[in-house]
Amino acid sequence: MKQGIHPENYRFVVFKDMSNGTTFLSKSTAATKETIKFEDGNEYPLIKLEISNTSHPFYTGKNVLVDTAGRIDKFNKRYAKKA
Repeated sequence: MKQGIHPENYRFVVFKDMSNGTTFLSKSTAATKETIKFEDGNEYPLIKLEISNTSHPFYTGKNVLVDTAGRIDKFNKRYAKKA
């Protein structure tokens, strides 16, 4: 690996999954202005995530149902005039 290309300012940060409210503590260099009090009683910078391994269908094993009938009806309705 090349020397001197990796950041040196790693600090503990709380990541919060906004879809289910799960939080976890990890190290990061990402900048943020928000803070949160974590389970251990200390205050850490907060980084909000849209999705994490606790809510992603690949990791949870839960599939999202897709309304295929509704999409087909919309398609037929939209293009019925042109046929």
